[in-house]
Amino acid sequence: MMKEMSVSASKASLVLFLCQMISALDVPLDSKLLEELSQPPTITQQSPKDYIVDPRENIVIQCEAKGKPPPSFSWTRNGTHFDIDKDAQVTMKPNSGTLVINIMNGGKAEAYEGVYQCTARNERGAAISNNIVIRPSRSPLWTKEKLEPNHVREGDSLVLHCRPPVGLPPPIIFWMDNAFQRLPQSERVSQGLNGDLYFSNVQPEDTREDYICYARFNHTQTIQQKQPISVKVFSTKPVTERQPVLLTPTGSTSTKVELRGNVLLLECIAAGLPTPVIRWIKEGGELPANRTFFENFKKTLKIIDVSEADSGNYKCIARNILGSAHHVISVTVKAAPYWITAPRNLVLSPGEDGTLICRANGNPKPNISWLANGVPIAIAPEDPSRKVDGDTIIFSHVQERSSAVYQCNASNEYGYLLANAFVNVLAEPPRILTPANKLYQVIADSPALLDCAYFGSPKPEIEWFKGVKGSILRGNEYVFHDNGTLEIPVAQKDSTGTYTCVARNALGKIQNEVQLEVKDPTMIIKQPEYKVIQRYGQVSFECIIKHDSTLSPTIIWLKDNDELPDDERFLVGKDNLTIMNVTDKDDGTYTCIVNTTLDSVSASAVLTVVAAPPTPAIIYARPNPPFDLELTGQLERSVELSWIPGDENNSPITNFVIEYEDGLHEPGVWHYQTEVPGTQTTVQLKLSPYVNYSFRVIAVNEIGRSQPSEPSEQYLTKSANPDENPSNVQGIGSEPDNLVITWESLKGFQSNGPGLQYKVSWRQKDVDDEWTSVIVANVSKYIVSGTPTFVPYEIKVQALNDLGYAPEPSEVIGHSGEDLPMVAPGNVQVHVINSTLAKVHWDTVPLKTVRGHLQGYKVYYWKVQNLSRRSRRHVEKKILTFRGNKTFGMLPGLEPYSSYKLNVRVVNGKGEGPASPDKVFKTPEGVPSSPSFLRITNPTLDSLTLEWGSPTHPNGVLTSYILKFQPINNTHELGPLVEIRIPANESSLILKNLNYSTRYKFYFNAQTSVGSGSQITEEAITIMDEGKMADILHPAIGAGKVQPLYPRIRNVTTAAAETYANISWEYEGPDHANFYVEYGVAGSKEDWKKEIVNGSRSFFVLKGLTPGTAYKVRVGAEGLSGFRSSEDVFETGPAMASRQVDIATQGWFIGLMCAVALLILILLIVCFIRRNKGGKYPVKEKEDAHADPEIQPMKEDDGTFGEYSDAEDHKPLKKGSRTPSDRTVKKEDSDDSLVDYGEGVNGQFNEDGSFIGQYSGKKEKEPAEGNESSEAPSPVNAMNSFV
Repeated sequence: MMKEMSVSASKASLVLFLCQMISALDVPLDSKLLEELSQPPTITQQSPKDYIVDPRENIVIQCEAKGKPPPSFSWTRNGTHFDIDKDAQVTMKPNSGTLVINIMNGGKAEAYEGVYQCTARNERGAAISNNIVIRPSRSPLWTKEKLEPNHVREGDSLVLHCRPPVGLPPPIIFWMDNAFQRLPQSERVSQGLNGDLYFSNVQPEDTREDYICYARFNHTQTIQQKQPISVKVFSTKPVTERQPVLLTPTGSTSTKVELRGNVLLLECIAAGLPTPVIRWIKEGGELPANRTFFENFKKTLKIIDVSEADSGNYKCIARNILGSAHHVISVTVKAAPYWITAPRNLVLSPGEDGTLICRANGNPKPNISWLANGVPIAIAPEDPSRKVDGDTIIFSHVQERSSAVYQCNASNEYGYLLANAFVNVLAEPPRILTPANKLYQVIADSPALLDCAYFGSPKPEIEWFKGVKGSILRGNEYVFHDNGTLEIPVAQKDSTGTYTCVARNALGKIQNEVQLEVKDPTMIIKQPEYKVIQRYGQVSFECIIKHDSTLSPTIIWLKDNDELPDDERFLVGKDNLTIMNVTDKDDGTYTCIVNTTLDSVSASAVLTVVAAPPTPAIIYARPNPPFDLELTGQLERSVELSWIPGDENNSPITNFVIEYEDGLHEPGVWHYQTEVPGTQTTVQLKLSPYVNYSFRVIAVNEIGRSQPSEPSEQYLTKSANPDENPSNVQGIGSEPDNLVITWESLKGFQSNGPGLQYKVSWRQKDVDDEWTSVIVANVSKYIVSGTPTFVPYEIKVQALNDLGYAPEPSEVIGHSGEDLPMVAPGNVQVHVINSTLAKVHWDTVPLKTVRGHLQGYKVYYWKVQNLSRRSRRHVEKKILTFRGNKTFGMLPGLEPYSSYKLNVRVVNGKGEGPASPDKVFKTPEGVPSSPSFLRITNPTLDSLTLEWGSPTHPNGVLTSYILKFQPINNTHELGPLVEIRIPANESSLILKNLNYSTRYKFYFNAQTSVGSGSQITEEAITIMDEGKMADILHPAIGAGKVQPLYPRIRNVTTAAAETYANISWEYEGPDHANFYVEYGVAGSKEDWKKEIVNGSRSFFVLKGLTPGTAYKVRVGAEGLSGFRSSEDVFETGPAMASRQVDIATQGWFIGLMCAVALLILILLIVCFIRRNKGGKYPVKEKEDAHADPEIQPMKEDDGTFGEYSDAEDHKPLKKGSRTPSDRTVKKEDSDDSLVDYGEGVNGQFNEDGSFIGQYSGKKEKEPAEGNESSEAPSPVNAMNSFV
C-alpha cells in the first residue's frame, strides 16, 4: 500500500484538530463523512433584510440551504404562505429556494412589495431566513416651482435650497452649471449635508444664472435636475464686515441620535465676513483618535464606527477677526442588537446532554425569543428533553427524535438578529478519518505527532499500540490528545515503527495503522569562519554538512540576512561561497542555511574588508602556469583531470583552458578541449577511442594567459568501431562515361581505431539494380567508369576500421558525367518592340538531348549593317544568357535603323550545344542624337552665323533641323521664342534682322520621321557700334523714327582698403539715372546687399567690409528696365596684426589733429574777412582769371560749397590718375597711408568723402562733384575733405 508523507513535526501542531472539551460531538470537516451523515437544514445564503430593487429588472430573492437529505423550500409573504405556483411571474430555481420575479416580461415591481421569509425543511428540522423587505427604488421628478432671482448685497450670506424629491434610496446631491462643470467650493462656499449650497458671504464673482442642483439616483442610474437658480450680487461701498452667525444648525443647541457602528456626521456652517473658520471640540473629553476626520473645509465632523462611549456634547466654534459663534450638539449613541454569543450547532449522541446559548446586547437591551423549526417555541411540539431558561435551552438525555433547528431572535426598536442553530442527535459507529499507513517522518530528539482523526456517536474511546500485536501504550513518554493524536515528546531512533490506533464505542470498533520514521539530524561539521580580507582580494567561506542519507539538503547563502547580491563575483559552490575581487560593500555577515524537508540549521561568519597596504606597490601580471597535472578515473570514453593552480599574481584567475595533444595521429599539435571557471581545479573530460591523449592547462586572468603547464601523462584510449561516416558525399561525373564519388575523410581521432577504410557503394537510380560496393583505402575519391551519360545514381560511403563498420550511412543522389547538348532550339522567332528593344522566342529542346544539367539558353546576336549609312563594319557578337528552362528573352540596347542576326544555343554543365539557324531582323528608325557641334561666328549689329555638324548617331534618315532662339534681357528674362526649320542637307545659316547688342539663346536639334532628337544649346551676342549708336533704328519702328539711346554701365573699377572699397563706373544713357551698388561675398549664395547712390554721381564708398575677404560687386540703374553692369570681384586688404598700434587712439596724433583743426578754423575766418572786403583768395583768383560766368551756388542737399567750373573740368584726367585697366589695385597703392584717403595720384575724395579719381567721360556740361582742377583745394574744401 502506498504510504503518504506528512508535514514536518515542527509544523504539525499548527494543523491538529483539537476537539472541544465538552460532551457535545464535533463533526470533522471531512467531505465524505458529511455526505453520509444526516443533518438538519442550514441557511447558507440569503438576500439582505432591507432589499431595494431596480423596478426595471427582474427581482431575485436569494435563499440557499444545505442539509442531508437535501431540504425543500417554501416562502411566506407579509406573514402568510406565498403560493408561487399560482403566480406565473414567479419561479423558483431548481435545487434552490431562490425566487425569480419576472418584471422585464410584464410584471410590475410595486405589486411585489412586502416582507418575505424563506423556510428550508427536511426530516431533521426547518431553518428560516431573515425577514426580507422588498422595496422598488424610486427616482421621482422635481416638483415644478417658480424660482425668483436672488438679489444679494456683497458680503451678505446666502443659502440656495436644493430640496430634492424623496427617493428610495435617498439621492446623492451635487451642484453644477449649465456646462456640466462642478461649481467650485471653498471655506466660503460649500454644500451642506442636506444638499443646500451655503455662502458665508457673497462676492461679485458669485453672480451667475446657472446654479443648478442635481440629484443622482444610483439604483436606477438616473439624474434629476432642478431649475437653474439666478444669483445677482450688487455692491455697496464700503462692504460691512460681520462677525460669525451659524446658518446651520440654528439655535445654540441641538440633539443627534446615531446607532452603534455607524458613521456620525455633525455639521456647522457659519456666515460672516471675513469668512469664519470652524473648530470642533468634545466637552469633557477628547475627540477619538484614529476615527475622527474633518470634511467640507472642517465644517463637517466625521467619526466612524461609533460606540456608546462616543455619546456626549460636541461643540463647533465659528470664528473670524470680529468674534465667534458656537453651537452644542448633544449626541446619543443607541445600538441595534449585536451578538455576544450566537447559538452554535450541536451534535449529540443519544442519551447525552447539551445546551444552546443565545446572548445579545443593544441599547435598549434586546428581547430574546426562541423558535423551533420556525415556530415560536411556546406553541411548538413539546420535547421532554429540552428546557428553555431565558437565553439558554438545556437538553437532557436526548433521543434521535430530539433533532430540530432552533432560531434565536434578539430585537429592540432599532432592529433584530436571527440565528439558526440545529441539534442533531446521531448514533454512529466509530470511523477513523486518518488515511491508512500514513507515513510520518521526524528528526531524532524532536516531538512526533501521529494523527488519529475519528468520529462516532457516542464519542469513541481511543487507544494506541506499537506494532501490529504490541501492547497498549501508556506512561509518561507518551501524550494522548482528545482529538486522538498520539504525541511522542522526544522521538528516538528506536521509536521508528508501525503504530496502531483503535477507536471503539457501543456501536462498534475500528483500527488504523500509521508509520513513523526517525531521521538523523542535519549538522554543519565545518562552519564558515571570520575573515579579514584586503580590498580586491578573494575570499571563501566553507559550509560542510552531515545529514541523513535519505534526505536531500539544500544550501542557501545570505548576506546580512538577505539574498546575495546579483553579482557574478559571488560564486556558490557545493560546500563553499567564494567572493572574487572583494570591495568595501562586501563587508558584512554571511550565513549558510541548510534545509531539508524535516529540519534546518545555519551558521554565520563576519567578513571585514580592509584597504590594501600602500607598499609595496601591487604588480599585476599573468598567472603562473598550473602544475602537478594528474589523470584519474580512466574510462574508455572519459577521464578526470586535476591540477594545482599557479600564483595568480594579484589578478584572480577567471578560467582555465584545457588543451590536448593526439600523439598517435598529430604529435606536437595542441587542440582546444574545454575550459572551466577559475575556482575549479578538476574536470571530467570526454574522450574518443584510439587517441593517445596528453593534456595541458592554461590559466587566464584579466592580464592575460599563463604559459601552458607541463603535459600530463599520456593516456591511450581503446579502439572502437567508427562513430560516424564521412560527410559531404557527392557524385559528379568528370567525363560522359564516368561517375566521380568524393567525400570528406574522417580526421585521425575520428577513425576510432587502426586500419581506417571506406566502403563505397552505388547503384543506378530508378532501375531495379543491386548495389555495387568497393572498399578503398583512406582516400577521399573513387571513380566509377563505363557509366551511361548523365544518369542518376544512389551513392553511400561507410567508414570501417579493424574493429568493424560505422553505422549505416545515409544515401545521396549523384549523376554520371555530362556531354554537350545534341540539338539546337527550334522555332526561333524575333518580335521587334521598338528601335532599341526586341523579344526573342524559341522552343525548348527535349531534356534527353540536353545530356546534362540544363543551365539555360544563350542568345548570340550581332549588328550586320546600319541602314542609314549602308556601310558594314567589324562584327562584334553579343551574348545574353537566360538561366533555367526559359523560352524567351529580351534583347536591350539595340541600335535604331539597323540590321541584326541572332541564333540560340542550349547550355549544360559541359558546354553549349549547336546553334540554331541565324535569324535576321531589323530595327525601325529612332530619334537622332544631338548635332555633333553648334558654333556661332561672325557677330554683326543685326546678324549671327551658325554652323553645325550632323548627329553622330542619326538613327534613321534625317528630315530636317529645328532651330529655336530667343533674346535674353539684362535681368536674365527670356523673350519670345522663334522657330526655324532647316533642310537636312544644310550645315550653316546666317540669321539676320537681329537686335544689336542683344544676347540670344539658341536651341538646335535634328529630326527623323520618328521625331526630334536631343538638342544642343548655345548663347551669342550681337555687337554694338558706339559711333553710330544714336542713328540705329529699331526694326519694328517705321522709317524716320530714331532708336532710343541704349543705356549701359561699363568700366566698373574698385580701389579696396582693409574695411572699405571705392567703387567707380562709367555710364552711358539718359540723364537723371538713379544708381545703386549691389555687393556680396564672392562664391556665397547669400542675397546681394544693396546700397543706394546719393544723386547721379558715378562713384560710391562701400564701408564696413571684412578684411582679407573677396567680394563681388555690380552697379545698376533704377527706372531703366532694371539693367545692371557686369560683375567685378575685388579683395579687401589683410587685417592689421594685433601688435600694430592704432594711430587714431594715440595721444600725440589726437593733439596734432586738434592743432590742425584750429589752424583751419583760423584760415576760414581770414577767408571770410577777405571775401567780405573784396580781397582775393585762390578760388577768387581763378574766377577772375577765367571769367567763367557759371557760378554754382551752395548745395542744399549736403551743405557743401559749389566750385567754379573751368574749361579743363571736362577733359579726361591724366593717364596716371586712373585705376589700372585690369581693375586691380597695386599693393603700393593700397597700403595703410594717406593715399587710401584720396591724397595721391590715384584718386581723391570730395567734400562728402566720395571718390573722384575718375569721371563719367561725358562730353556735355555737368555740375562739378568736387575739386578736379590742378590747383590746390580751397581751405573750405580741405576742411570738408578732412571731416
